[in-house]
Amino acid sequence: MSHTAQRPSGRSFLIDAIKAAGCLLIVLHHLAFYGPMSDVVAAAWPGVVHWLYDHGRLAVQFFLVCAGFLTAGSLARYATLDLSEALKLTWQRYLRLVIPLLAALSFTVLVSEWVRPGFEHASLSAPPDWGQALAHVALLQHVLDLEALSAGIWYVAIDLQLYAMALGCLVLLKAWPRAQTVPASVQGADGAHWGDARRWALWWVLVCASLWWWNLDADLDDLGVYFWGSYGVGLLAWEARRQAAWARGGAQARFWMMGVMLVLVGSVAWWLEPRSRIAVAWGVAALLVAVPELWFGGEAIGPSRWKAAVQWLSGVSYSVFLIHFGVSLAVNAAVTAYWPDALWANALGMLLALLLSLLLGSWLHGLVERQPPTVWRWWFWVGAFKASVALALLMNPMV
Repeated sequence: MSHTAQRPSGRSFLIDAIKAAGCLLIVLHHLAFYGPMSDVVAAAWPGVVHWLYDHGRLAVQFFLVCAGFLTAGSLARYATLDLSEALKLTWQRYLRLVIPLLAALSFTVLVSEWVRPGFEHASLSAPPDWGQALAHVALLQHVLDLEALSAGIWYVAIDLQLYAMALGCLVLLKAWPRAQTVPASVQGADGAHWGDARRWALWWVLVCASLWWWNLDADLDDLGVYFWGSYGVGLLAWEARRQAAWARGGAQARFWMMGVMLVLVGSVAWWLEPRSRIAVAWGVAALLVAVPELWFGGEAIGPSRWKAAVQWLSGVSYSVFLIHFGVSLAVNAAVTAYWPDALWANALGMLLALLLSLLLGSWLHGLVERQPPTVWRWWFWVGAFKASVALALLMNPMV
């Protein structure tokens, strides 16, 4: 495998801040979206709840762009990939994603059955069946048009699809016909290799196809191609930042060319159909490209405790994202059972659900997500998830 330049230097504090903000927003969005606590609170503070309901989901764009940016950095050492190596990397990504997901689903399935007898609400999914459980293990539940057992699982499946697409581009480049002699003007004295240019040219094509075609068809929103525009602009933002870091002749020219192309592609996408999600993705990408290196290292930020808190929340954000729906169900059921119409109880219940999500997410991160993603651990959590489904069926024998 050919090697190219490494990712821009410095700890990605800016990435941490974006992920931390996105984590809080998506949890608050789901608390507003899935009542009944939010229904009571909305009567007193309709503006806040309705904004979270309508716009909080845009935090998904934070994660998509950042995921693309980080993926570009991790793949920068590969000019091309063999299919076997790409499959190995995809499997490793699957294990990292699905092991904590299965742990969180085991919790959510049992919470759902525990609250079901006294809690009738649209946010409560139907009891699971075995085929549905198997589809969740394979991250195919939405592709197969099956009901998800928790909120946000679709994003986990999309993340894996997007990563596999990025790897697939490198596999495709392996077979791309290449001239035996590459002009020095193409290689560049700054170290930009022909393989780099081919890679991000292919990513550009897919970004345009996604923004101008696939993302306009809502029927494709269970597939990675629908979201490649946001993910791909994160990939390209990494490349643009690397060009800016070199800051020499040809590299500077390529940086400005990429900036102009980002503006043009985004403008065409907006002209075809104005979409706030695409505007947010473009804004995050522009931020990642334009900010000084100090922001990536966090040197420009204030007290170290603030930095530590942001970095902690960023680190546990995936586990919080996975566990928060089960926590929300439990708190919603308890508050509705005892104080169904009390504003103070429902408002405090939403706050409690947020805090408990952070706490249990931290535990899930430490006990499961941080552990090496081995096949043995995958089998263990597949078994734990299957056991939770079996127990759920025993708790609801009529299903």
